[in-house]
Amino acid sequence: MVQATLETLWSAFGQGAGRLWPLLVLALVLGLAARLWRVLNPAAARRWGRRLAPALSRPLAWAGVLALLGAALWVYGPLGRVVQGRLAAAENAVQGRGADADAAPTTQEAPRVTYLTERTYTRSLTLPPDLLRRLDAVGLNGGLDVLAPYLGDPGGNVTRLAERVRRTAAGAVLTREVTQRAEEPIRLDGSRLRASLNFVSPLWGARRPYYQANFAAQYAFANPLDRPVTARFSFPLPQGSGTLSDFAVSVDGRELPASDALRGFWEGRLAAGQRVRVEVHYRHQGARGWSYVLGSRRESLRDFSLTVQTNGAPRFLRYSLPPTRTARTLGGTTLAWELKNVITAQDVALTFPVGSGRETAAKLYAFAPAALLLAAVFALLWGRMRGLRLMPAAAALALLGLMLGAVLGGALLSYLPALLAAPLGTVVGIGLALRALGRGWWPPTLLAAALPLVFLVPGHAGLLLAGVGVAAFAALLWRWPLPGGHADEAAVPSSAL
Repeated sequence: MVQATLETLWSAFGQGAGRLWPLLVLALVLGLAARLWRVLNPAAARRWGRRLAPALSRPLAWAGVLALLGAALWVYGPLGRVVQGRLAAAENAVQGRGADADAAPTTQEAPRVTYLTERTYTRSLTLPPDLLRRLDAVGLNGGLDVLAPYLGDPGGNVTRLAERVRRTAAGAVLTREVTQRAEEPIRLDGSRLRASLNFVSPLWGARRPYYQANFAAQYAFANPLDRPVTARFSFPLPQGSGTLSDFAVSVDGRELPASDALRGFWEGRLAAGQRVRVEVHYRHQGARGWSYVLGSRRESLRDFSLTVQTNGAPRFLRYSLPPTRTARTLGGTTLAWELKNVITAQDVALTFPVGSGRETAAKLYAFAPAALLLAAVFALLWGRMRGLRLMPAAAALALLGLMLGAVLGGALLSYLPALLAAPLGTVVGIGLALRALGRGWWPPTLLAAALPLVFLVPGHAGLLLAGVGVAAFAALLWRWPLPGGHADEAAVPSSAL
């Protein structure tokens, strides 16, 4: 990172020097002219030096502080690019300590419940007498039975197949009788589902946001006939889920063997009207989105309940089924779908914004110059209100301390999560700046160093910025003299009046 930082700073310095070369040439010319004047007329130079030195020393010192402030504002750009490049290389690395950066959204389909039955189909093919006479003339090996395949493919799940040929005066009749096993759907009486999606943010060291999912479901159905049937419960495994852990399927409290659970279905004999309860549970890792597919066609939902808890910021895909209830707290969001006797072809589909540590670093270093300028203006007003005196050397040392804290925070981003690295660098910068300025300057110092940290709270940065602005403005008004003498004049320093 050191080499990349030096190369970036040197390149940026070359660009900046190319833009400022007229000022540099002017300063060089003025310096040479002053030096020549001092050589040609040393007495006059010493006399004017004694007059101008006291008057120009302080403005020149503050001009140096302003130049240092401009350099600090300029350094944030190259430093931010270096940090982003380092984080981008870590995100695109083949090896990593976190989740797969290309983890896919997860799609869980609803189970399918059926009962097995048999259906018998009969097909007949009649040969007219003239065609039958031609066939007899040429001769057929095996007789007319060889024509049976022309009745068509009987299909799969055949339990009984009977074919016969019967001659009549009107010709020959080929007949096929097929008995096939079929599956008739059983409507779910109740579906109780809970899913928790706990996101791991890049702010905690992940290359990209991903979530740890915990899925638990209870399904209830019953034999709809007045006779015993063989029922089948088919549960499709989720798509895009990667590795499933703690996967378990239990029917009426009895856990299925691993072989049946992996096949994804249960089959059993049910008495007339008998009810069955199936429980499914698994954990997995996903990213970007989570969906629950209710069916491939319009489905009738008798009693459906789905609760999703997440600490992310969910959005809903277009044309998906919106939640019936939403509750937001400081720790996350709870979404609920409570549906009774509803017919719908929509699915539950959540999507989550995709961010990265690189984007967070870009926001931090992009806003840092603005925070430093705002803090400089606030420091001028704060010092005037409090009667604090600021020396140019102290201001310059404070700027250097803040910049060292920013550099340290950027370097630590390669080793620590952003929620630890950025605040640690900020604390170091604040400590160095207060050591140079003094404790009385803590509000502007805190504003300059800590204001960019609001971007470590995704989704609330605007609110936090507004709150900090209101607090800073209120702090100034609290000490500002009001018209009409309402302010406490004793609390206002003489320099502010």
